[in-house]
Amino acid sequence: MKAYLVSFAVGALVGLIYSLLDVKSPAPPTIALIGLLGMLAGEHVLGFARTCIAHLAG
Repeated sequence: MKAYLVSFAVGALVGLIYSLLDVKSPAPPTIALIGLLGMLAGEHVLGFARTCIAHLAG
């Protein structure tokens, strides 16, 4: 979890610097990031569902 927080903090700092310098970020548009989030959720949904079912049946 620490790596995620550090990654987010560094990304936010770089975004702030870009904003201060009035430079366009090379990051993909927000819509692409939302699609990527959906892909990650889709990869994990079956494992999560199996864990929930096993826990409830257990």
